Amino acid sequence: MAKKKNEWFDWIKALLIAIVLAFIVRTFLFTPIVVDGPSMQPTLHDRDQMIVNKFPYRFEEPERFDVVVFHANDQKDFIKRVIGLPGEHIAYKDNVLYINGQPIEEKFLRENKEHIEVTTNNFTLEELVGNYSTIPEGYVFVLGDNRTNSTDSRLLGPIPIDQIVGKASVIYWPFDRWQFIGE
Repeated sequence: MAKKKNEWFDWIKALLIAIVLAFIVRTFLFTPIVVDGPSMQPTLHDRDQMIVNKFPYRFEEPERFDVVVFHANDQKDFIKRVIGLPGEHIAYKDNVLYINGQPIEEKFLRENKEHIEVTTNNFTLEELVGNYSTIPEGYVFVLGDNRTNSTDSRLLGPIPIDQIVGKASVIYWPFDRWQFIGE
């Protein structure tokens, strides 16, 4: 009888350890998300299931062209691409990104032009929410890859870095779209 009790205790202990480890991993390291909507097409599709890596931004700032998940409000998280960093001036003219007056190539858009037409309407940072001349410290400027159908910094303004959940790492479902996300 004592052996049976020890066996049950071992199973309960193993189960509790697994639950604690899962909680730690999900809270501090990785979390699953489901893409909702077409704003990141063709890079990400509606209903893609992904893993978000929470770890990198605990120690470093987001980099240009990282695909990030952030809290848009209390109920909703958005997934977008970081375009501008703190202290930079952003402008688009004739489908060209200008950062501090210098044209910047967006390779991910060029590679996807065969899938969809990517058009970014002309704007300067001063014309958008907040009327900033540069992106404030502690904020980033984000855009969806599907520029004609995206609620992003053009409507929301710069995004506080402390609202970023993590970096999109990998699409794991549907299986035929399995891939690591990068520039």
